[in-house]
Amino acid sequence: MAAALVAVLALSVTAAHADDLKDKKDKVEQQLDGAHEDLDESSSQLSKATARLDAAKSQLTTAKAELATARGKVEVAQERDAAMQVELATAEQELADAEAALVQGTADRETQREKVASTVADMYSEGDPELIAFSSLLDAESTEELTRRNGVRDVIVGQEARAYDELKAAEVLLEVTEQQVSDARDDVAAQREAAAEHLTLMQQLEAEQQQAKDAVVSLVVERRDARVEARAARAEDVAKIKKLEKEQKALEEKLRQRALAALRRERAAGRSTATGPTAGALLHPVDGYVTSPFGYREHPIYHYWGLHDGVDFGGGCGTPERAAAPGKVVASYWSDVYGNRLVIDLGVIAGRGVSIIYNHAERYLVGVGDVVQAGQVVGYEGSTGWSTGCHLHFTVMENGTAVDPMKYF
Repeated sequence: MAAALVAVLALSVTAAHADDLKDKKDKVEQQLDGAHEDLDESSSQLSKATARLDAAKSQLTTAKAELATARGKVEVAQERDAAMQVELATAEQELADAEAALVQGTADRETQREKVASTVADMYSEGDPELIAFSSLLDAESTEELTRRNGVRDVIVGQEARAYDELKAAEVLLEVTEQQVSDARDDVAAQREAAAEHLTLMQQLEAEQQQAKDAVVSLVVERRDARVEARAARAEDVAKIKKLEKEQKALEEKLRQRALAALRRERAAGRSTATGPTAGALLHPVDGYVTSPFGYREHPIYHYWGLHDGVDFGGGCGTPERAAAPGKVVASYWSDVYGNRLVIDLGVIAGRGVSIIYNHAERYLVGVGDVVQAGQVVGYEGSTGWSTGCHLHFTVMENGTAVDPMKYF
């Protein structure tokens, strides 16, 4: 479905619409950077390039968000890793301290054992200390002597007891130290295992971050290439638009002159050229439903408002297209935008010089100079030129200016 002419091409638009069309023309020219606003759709190449660019932009936005998320996860993981390294170092230091204490405790216990052994050896070197002390008590000659010997016995017994108590204390302390070492070793093992697991997680997150970076770089390149492609397609479309403008101006002028000549002939023959109602003047050119009406609408890519200068009829590829009224074929040619075009001059209808234009046909059965009758098959519906599917873009020209065809049915 090709777009139709707007203010840039409409040299013969009625004065009542001139200012409005000029305003629309100025807005479109700004949006298209000087390109003309005479199409409401674009070439398939531009549509594909634009779709590729839009997809690249959308994917890049998503990829950037994923990269930001990945970076955030890596930063959290790195912070946790640093904290775990501190915890591990602390645990390892505590283990080292506990092991040193264990070594010292073991040495202290051995020293105390030697001390006990020495004390016991000294005490029993002259016999059983208890018996010797008891004998000394029996041999005491006075109460004072008895008291003194009893004190000596207590000292000897006390020395032995202290030696054993100190050994027992050293053994208990050693047991506590051994448990501390065991706990410290378990803690270090757990810390190392957790650190190893976290390292694996962090490496995975860093790999995901790198993948996200690579995706962003790739999509930046894709966006750049898509933009270059879209610009090239747009430049090609603009060139075709300019070509169409020249063709359309020439066609408009040709139809305007034919209309004026027909009106002059009517007046010369004494027939009235007063304008009247046009309803029912034309047959429907194809068996199909209206898929897009005449009027202004937004361009799907450039988003400006342009005039759709005809009515689009669906019906399917190969559907016969018929002459809407008797007339003469005055033009038949290929257009990059409209595809196969056929122009039929209908002469004067209700005081107006009327021509009809068929666009996008697969092929036509008539050529320039042929006279056609109402209802005669003149071609078959197609999808040539700038079209997204088989349809007929049907245009009615009054004195060289496009009008809404529906008022003629």
